[in-house]
Amino acid sequence: MKIYTKTGDKGETSLIYGERVPKNDIRVEAYGTCDEANSQIGLALSYVAAAHFDGKEEWEHIFHKIQTWLFHVGAELATPKGKKVGWSIEEAHINEMEKQIDAWDKQLEPLRNFILPGGHPAGAGLHVARTIVRRAERSTTMANDTNPLVLSFLNRLSDFLFVAARFINYHMGEKESVLHQSEK
Repeated sequence: MKIYTKTGDKGETSLIYGERVPKNDIRVEAYGTCDEANSQIGLALSYVAAAHFDGKEEWEHIFHKIQTWLFHVGAELATPKGKKVGWSIEEAHINEMEKQIDAWDKQLEPLRNFILPGGHPAGAGLHVARTIVRRAERSTTMANDTNPLVLSFLNRLSDFLFVAARFINYHMGEKESVLHQSEK
């Protein structure tokens, strides 16, 4: 199979099942942004590949699921109205993210102020991924004929990534940079 098909050379691409749409179609924007977020998550995770911390194996397993689910979200967004893809986001995926958010959050200092994105490269990368997911969420709201759980998933994923960034910064010994009222 060749990587290049030349079918997109004139500004169109195919959705799943072959329907052709312009590359600036909101669905293409939404699933492309999910792909961008997934790549950013992968980059962030690469910064802890050689690190050692308690729970690292579970961390990697959780993120493997998250990246797989985000890939599934992209596939749902690339599926034309009235068609089904072989997998879909379910309430159980969202519930699992919420349980993980709560478990990590219990290990962290309570938030008393806004924090500035940054810290360890992995934490900073997860903050970037969070903002990309927010953009995917905004695009998805305009593609209003999608599985409604996709929006819930993306909304919860941005929360998940925020807490994951805090969690990895904590485990990598990085202090959070707090926004102080006097600095506004």
